[in-house]
Amino acid sequence: MSHLVGVGVIALWMVLVIILAVFARKQWPMQRELSRKIVHIGSGPVLPLAWWLQIPAVLAVPVALGVTLVALINHRWRLLSVVEDVDRNSYGTVAYGLAITTLLVLFWPQQPQAACAGVLVMAAADGLAGLIGRALQSPSWRIWGQTKSTAGTVTMLIVSLLVLTTLAMLSPSSPGAIGLVVISLLAVGLEQLSRWGIDNLSVPIAVGISWHWMTL
Repeated sequence: MSHLVGVGVIALWMVLVIILAVFARKQWPMQRELSRKIVHIGSGPVLPLAWWLQIPAVLAVPVALGVTLVALINHRWRLLSVVEDVDRNSYGTVAYGLAITTLLVLFWPQQPQAACAGVLVMAAADGLAGLIGRALQSPSWRIWGQTKSTAGTVTMLIVSLLVLTTLAMLSPSSPGAIGLVVISLLAVGLEQLSRWGIDNLSVPIAVGISWHWMTL
C-alpha cells in the first residue's frame, strides 16, 4: 500500500471521529465534555494504524506537527468548537498533539510500541477516566486546582493496565508484568497533575519513555 494511501486512511478515520463528535454535540448539547472526549479517545488508534500501515517517520512527524499547529490555531480561535469548547482553561489538545509528535521523533519507526503505549494510555485511560469520573458519584479531592475522583482514578489505573497488557501481548518485547504495573501507576500519578491539560503531554511521554527504558 502506498504511504500516501495510508495517510489517507488515517485522515479518513479522523474525519469519522470528528463527525461522531459533532453528532454528539448536537444530540447532547449540555454534555460539552463528551464531544471533546470522543476526539480525545478517537485519536488514540492513529498511531497503531500508522504502525500497521508502515507510515515512515518522514511523513508521520510532519503530519503530527501540522496537526499540532492546527490544534494551536483552533485553541486560539475556536474554529472547531467540539474540540475546545470546555468549561475550563485547557491547552490539552495542543499538548496532546505535541506529545504525539515527540513520541514519533523519539521512537518512530524503531520502537513503535513505545509510541503507541504513550498515546493509547492517554487516549483510552485518561479519556474514559474523565467521562466515568464525571458520571459516577465517588469521593473526590482537588490537586493544583483540579478536581479528581476515586472513580476516575481507578478507571485510569485499570484501563492503563488493560491497554499496556494488550500491547505487550502484541509486541516482541515488553516491560513484563511488574513493569506494566509500574508504568500504569506512573500514568495515574501524572494524570493527577492536570492543570492546563499538561497531563496530555506528561503522561504519553512518560509512558513511552518508560516502556522504552524497560525493554532495553
